[in-house]
Amino acid sequence: MPKPRAWQKMLSGRRLDLLDPTPVDIEIEDIAHGLAFVARWNGQTLGDFAYSVAEHSLLVEQIFARIAPKAPPKWRLAALLHDAPEYVIGDMISPVKAAVGPDYDELDRRLTAAIHIRFGLPAAIPLAIKKQIKKADKVSAWMEATQIAGFERAEADKFFGCPDPTLMEGLSLRLRPPMQARADYTARTAELLAAMS
Repeated sequence: MPKPRAWQKMLSGRRLDLLDPTPVDIEIEDIAHGLAFVARWNGQTLGDFAYSVAEHSLLVEQIFARIAPKAPPKWRLAALLHDAPEYVIGDMISPVKAAVGPDYDELDRRLTAAIHIRFGLPAAIPLAIKKQIKKADKVSAWMEATQIAGFERAEADKFFGCPDPTLMEGLSLRLRPPMQARADYTARTAELLAAMS
């Protein structure tokens, strides 16, 4: 019996095997395009445009820089790419991930490793950096929950923790056309890659 098809044709022309991804099949243009069209919160947000994973990732990288101001560009890139696998597997909300189980986590892990290697990062980043990125991710989620996803502050505090206000000072959520988010995500990746070389 033949195996089911597990690859996706990307706009770059690459064929990405979701079960066995390789770094050579990963292009930042594909990631940026996909993430710009993936809606956070299953699209259940206020505004004329969905809040995309690309926008979220740009914000997480900014917050991470405040948490770890001396972090080298490679870890800022890791923060920007923290949800990169979602360009092909989508952004599942936490309750759905829990229902799907460990298979989702394994798929995410494989894609993350291939993406990291493609852009000069270790397949698995150090735990201390991963924790700082997760903290930035939770601050971003709190901002999104309270500003565009209909959560009361107390409810957001319960699920995402009560963030340090200085980490959010001067930052705002951007709801805009996907093409603008795609361009900014691609440009920021290029800046960080240039700073790494």
